[in-house]
Amino acid sequence: MSVFRNDAVAKVCGAAKYADDYTFPGMLHAAPVYGDEVHARILQLDTSRAAAAPGVVRVLTAADVPGHSHWGQLEHDLPIFASTHLRSHGDVVALVVATSREQAIAAAELVELRCEPLPAVTDLRQAFESNQGCAGTDGNSARTLGKHQSHQQKLVYPEKGSNIANHHKLRHGDVDAAFAHCTHRLQRSFSTQAIEHAYMEPEAAVVVPRSDGVLEIFGSMQHPFSTRQFTAALLAVPLSEIEVYTIPVGGGFGGKDDTAAVVCARAALAAKLLQRPVKLTYLREWSMRESYKRHPYLLDYELGLSSDGRILAARIRMLADSGPYLSVTPFVTWRSIVHCCGPYVVPNVHCDVYGVYTNNIFSGAMRGFGSPQVNFAIEQLIEIAAQELDIEPLELRRRNMVHQDCITVTGQRLSGHTVSLSQALDSVLERIGYHEKRARCSYGEGDELYGIGLAMCYRGMSLGSEGTDMCSAIINGQFDGSILLETGIHENGQGSESAMILALSEALGVRRERIRYRRGSTSSIPDSATTVASRGTLMGTSAVVCAAEKLKSQMAKTLAELLRCEPEQVEFRDDALWGGATEEGQARSKLSWDEAVWQLYLRQQTPFAYANFQAPAIDWDEEHGQGNAYFTWVYGCQAAEVLVDKRTGKVRVTNMVAAHDVGKAYNPPMVLGQIYGGITQALGYALSEDFLMKDGRVQSDNFHKYRIPKATDVPELTAIILENPDPASASHAKGIGEPALELGAAAIANALHAATGQRFFSLPMKPAPTPSERSQA
Repeated sequence: MSVFRNDAVAKVCGAAKYADDYTFPGMLHAAPVYGDEVHARILQLDTSRAAAAPGVVRVLTAADVPGHSHWGQLEHDLPIFASTHLRSHGDVVALVVATSREQAIAAAELVELRCEPLPAVTDLRQAFESNQGCAGTDGNSARTLGKHQSHQQKLVYPEKGSNIANHHKLRHGDVDAAFAHCTHRLQRSFSTQAIEHAYMEPEAAVVVPRSDGVLEIFGSMQHPFSTRQFTAALLAVPLSEIEVYTIPVGGGFGGKDDTAAVVCARAALAAKLLQRPVKLTYLREWSMRESYKRHPYLLDYELGLSSDGRILAARIRMLADSGPYLSVTPFVTWRSIVHCCGPYVVPNVHCDVYGVYTNNIFSGAMRGFGSPQVNFAIEQLIEIAAQELDIEPLELRRRNMVHQDCITVTGQRLSGHTVSLSQALDSVLERIGYHEKRARCSYGEGDELYGIGLAMCYRGMSLGSEGTDMCSAIINGQFDGSILLETGIHENGQGSESAMILALSEALGVRRERIRYRRGSTSSIPDSATTVASRGTLMGTSAVVCAAEKLKSQMAKTLAELLRCEPEQVEFRDDALWGGATEEGQARSKLSWDEAVWQLYLRQQTPFAYANFQAPAIDWDEEHGQGNAYFTWVYGCQAAEVLVDKRTGKVRVTNMVAAHDVGKAYNPPMVLGQIYGGITQALGYALSEDFLMKDGRVQSDNFHKYRIPKATDVPELTAIILENPDPASASHAKGIGEPALELGAAAIANALHAATGQRFFSLPMKPAPTPSERSQA
């Protein structure tokens, strides 16, 4: 299997320039100042001592902001500089700018902040339940007034009157009637934890004022356009006065959008006011304290089944901890409601998903985006149900799993693409030898316990009803036959540029060596939305193919006469243009790619094409949670084998096999890499990672207090790439980024049950030593 990565040499050899590698003459350095309270009213901010410290040029606060000191993707509540309140331990109140980084960090300790502490809301369930009561308060009763005041103390935003950040509903069928006919009902609750993204490169930004008044930004971010929006809002300038460049990023996994944009905006404010380049590079402690996390969830499920194992009804409630800021919580929770029953056909569903405000560090996008939490619950529930009904779990899955032309819980018919869930399941079962190994599971018997388990998923691709979905691509042919390619997809380290090059090479029938991916900026290509939701390959390659078709049409019309054929007969392959079929015995006309491009220039034609791929239309009824949520879907299955030391409770995952349908794999080695990386992240989610806060104060402030998987924790990994070209995608490709992560914890949970005989309803999972050994361990 050939491997291609256009940026491999630069990254391996250390030539790639990341944000902190950029330096400019006269550059200043900045450091943030944090408030030490979790929830408080700001009374006084004194920066005088810091301003007088050695090397300090200026100390910036909300008072220096010409535009909005708060911004956000959906609601403008995220403080770029907190001014009246602290609502989390990660809030920044000032920025110290000095001639060296060391001076800026030292001076930041001298800023004095006086606050009035307020009650901190840190328990997710209590935050949700505090919304009860207070209605009907008339102020005449001391008892009612006291109840009202107590209620107010439990609110992150008393002025909102509620801790509910958002609420999504799904109403499908008649749940009450269906439960009345169920022979088996089961109820279970699950919880998941806050997760740090743990990217290698912390947030960093360098901002340079240009002579024409434009600010140039070089930052570690996932989406240059949202960075531009945050910065323009802070500075109260048009978008055209901010140019954000795409540069290499040292990891993101969804975590370098809001926080990274805020870091860039702060540096931009300093650069604009001081008219000098400013660098702001985060310490790991700052990054972990301030950056948003994966949403912790509380999930309450009730399932109803018939005696033959058909799921007839589901009643579900999920609570997602938003922290004090909205960020993308409505989008994350919306995906959770669409996927609330996993890859199963359930004719009657009543589901409510709430985003809930707390004073914990705020939550945002992370790889999986509302699905890992749901899969952890539903994929265990399906096996719990099988045990209660005395039906083999695989058989129960097959009786209920989605299939071609079935109707989902949102009323969408799965048609127009290949529903490949059974293919994924069968591929994994065969490769891992599931049936033979299942008979060896320990279920708590023995000293070293063995178990095997699996989990399945389907996933709506791209943004769906989260927002307008489109992507642009530009092909700019040069007169020597070389090609410049640019798309609106941002390279976050996942290999998207390589996929775009390969897609264009195939579409034009040219050698990939001709193509150079142009790293552009927000001034060179239209906003194509964030590189999230596993949409990079799907949307990016589709835009590339559409642009290639435009270019081929232009070239064919111009050069058909030279090729002695009609335009529609021109073929593009083997690094050349070929004329149509000729009479037997006559050679086909041919122009090499170099010759063809030169002939275009001689005819005053530029080999240039721009295309904007628009996702197929969808529809959504927010009131009932019904409609065609996504224009296409992917399917996957993962299985895990575990060994558990009964004496210590130590878990070792020994083997994992994954099968995922990606539509079309343009770069198979990179697809495998994405699957392996996703599984490795899922290991941490399942067994070790837990971002700890105590009463809202960050405890996991560096990696010595936060355990991500080590190389020695990674088991044997096998990935099976399934390809079912998708007609909804112009390139027939879909994606793999998030599906690769969203199943691992669920598969490991089922394997742990097979090993220990115990169910684990909270993440991370930590089997306890057996009682007889616990005192000796």
